[in-house]
Amino acid sequence: MGGNAERVALTARGVEQLRGQLRECAEGLGGEVSARGRAARLAETYLRLNDEGRQRFLKLIALEFGPDPKKVEKAHAAYQKAVGTADQWKAEAALRGAMRSSRIRILTQFNAIPQGVKFLVDLRADLLRYLEQDKELAVLDRELESRLSAWFDVGFLELQRITWQSPAALLEKLIEYEAVHEIRSWADLKNRLDSDRRLYAFFHPRMPAEPLIFVEVALTDHLADNVQALLDEHAPVFDNRKADTAIFYSISNTQVGLRGVSFGNFLLKRVIDDLQRDFPKLAHFATLSPMPGLASWVRKNPAVLGEAGIELSLEDLSTGAWSADKKQVRALREPLSRLAARYLASAKQGGGESGPPADPVSRFHLGNGARVERLNYLGDTSAKGFRQSFGLMVNYLYSPDDIEANLEAFASQGSIAMSATVRRLARKA
Repeated sequence: MGGNAERVALTARGVEQLRGQLRECAEGLGGEVSARGRAARLAETYLRLNDEGRQRFLKLIALEFGPDPKKVEKAHAAYQKAVGTADQWKAEAALRGAMRSSRIRILTQFNAIPQGVKFLVDLRADLLRYLEQDKELAVLDRELESRLSAWFDVGFLELQRITWQSPAALLEKLIEYEAVHEIRSWADLKNRLDSDRRLYAFFHPRMPAEPLIFVEVALTDHLADNVQALLDEHAPVFDNRKADTAIFYSISNTQVGLRGVSFGNFLLKRVIDDLQRDFPKLAHFATLSPMPGLASWVRKNPAVLGEAGIELSLEDLSTGAWSADKKQVRALREPLSRLAARYLASAKQGGGESGPPADPVSRFHLGNGARVERLNYLGDTSAKGFRQSFGLMVNYLYSPDDIEANLEAFASQGSIAMSATVRRLARKA
């Protein structure tokens, strides 16, 4: 949030002044105008501080503005005594009130200032960085994530289609935020916004110039299997009137501070509805997705290479140099596909034998009701593609008739919907 230039340290005297300001903010003294003024001054103070000062600022809120333990103890005792009596619900409300921390009041007052929502999103991005080394900030992170989840409820979000005629400042942000397949130039971006493409983003009304998440779509007549071909600026523009397939080839979350706040599934559902309205002939909705965790999984489980019949080392596979050798390309097609199928079918987050899938992209799409449809050998021949997944990509299929059943089976039993072809490959691995 902001650059490092001209940031200042938080002195001992500054800490005391800050503590007093935060206390006034937490106590809500004065009217609404006074509260907004205090919150605005606190935000300005925060933005001027260097990293160490910001961490100290957040730690003050985390450690000194929680619930009063004595009030909680007293309210809990009163509640226990009132259980089963006519005063139970009144005592429950009092207990809830006692457990409500002053942190919530401070955060809510930040929300009320101009640009306050964006300030809190960026503040949480800072908080997540500090949290890696300072676990005492976890309590503040939990409360802030809860507040952001409420403020960014999907009911408040607006879906917009972005075109080449959209404001230049917004188009520049797409280039900056693209997290899956780098936008290399304005010509590249223009190609992604052509008549055979669609790009949609979710916006919050309090952050109208900031896309929260966006999805890039290609309209085609086949299940795309290579991202370089899909993004080729010199390829002829496809006649979208002939399209029967929509390929979601890039989904990018843009705000680090909204980590854990999920609205990607609603984005895809809204986009599918929008596409079906504009193109009634569309019958297939699928992704062309990376497997960003494949190489990392192999690194942690090196024996899987030999078990799949692969003689090349992890390092050699990751460089992609082997793709220039036609004999190697033929020899590796089957074993690398088996390896990837095994990874998608059985690798679990945390390395155990149970739990959600290890691959974050797989977790997202399976959790939204998609099916693992097809593996694409040499689907991404970029340096990044070889480095993270040895050039392999995967199609997840969104079949409107099966989405709810797939989602329910995945949520309740951890069942992974998978085509028969990919499942056979996984069994061979």
